[in-house]
Amino acid sequence: MQNTLALFITFLLGFFILIGVIIAFFLKKQQKVLDFIFAFAFSLLTMLILVDLLGHTIEHLGITHIYLFILFTCLGLLIFKIIDDLIPEHDDSKMNKKEVKKNIVHIGLLATIALIIHNFVEGMAIYLTSASDINLGIMMALGVGLHNIPLGIIITTALNSDSNIKKYVFCIISLFISSFIGGLLLFLLNINTVSDIVIGSLLALTIGMLLYIIIFELYPKVKKTKNKKITTIGLITGIIISLIGMLLG
Repeated sequence: MQNTLALFITFLLGFFILIGVIIAFFLKKQQKVLDFIFAFAFSLLTMLILVDLLGHTIEHLGITHIYLFILFTCLGLLIFKIIDDLIPEHDDSKMNKKEVKKNIVHIGLLATIALIIHNFVEGMAIYLTSASDINLGIMMALGVGLHNIPLGIIITTALNSDSNIKKYVFCIISLFISSFIGGLLLFLLNINTVSDIVIGSLLALTIGMLLYIIIFELYPKVKKTKNKKITTIGLITGIIISLIGMLLG
């Protein structure tokens, strides 16, 4: 019964993503909103690494396995570099409006892939925590869920520039169920513990992927923005939301 309830908690995490999706639909599609979202995403994902992923990764791997942290972080960067190279040239200065929209979708797809892996690992962690202590699991899920809301807004805003509705729906559904799949895998295999090395390596892989998005995709857009005030507000908002999520988590 405890394991079933723990699995249900990982399923509920997906609804926080949907809340972000719904909020995003009420935002007007204009350049100022995009500038805010890019700045917001830049600071939010940076804080996600600094205050959440980095600490948990080192905690799972330990100092003795720091080489695995470096290896899988570099692997994450390399994987996204390869994916990025498969996409046609997307330098903003060389694009027309249609190509700019495709670039925004490109960023959304990269972020979706990284966050699916991130949510999968978090789903495993929350399932394991809830299976041993249901109250602690609920509090952990609440903290994770709250930072999933702005992530849902970011992904939806980016992918919403694509006219391919099937691609958009597939990405949102994948994000919705990613935490649940992590918990479901452990539930079906009747596993109540997972090697720290496995968890830590997957988290390091996620860090590498998110670093690629932050450095090579989001930073250039934040740097080139003409709406400095909106961008600054976005950066500060991302930091505040991250800190609130950390305190509640």
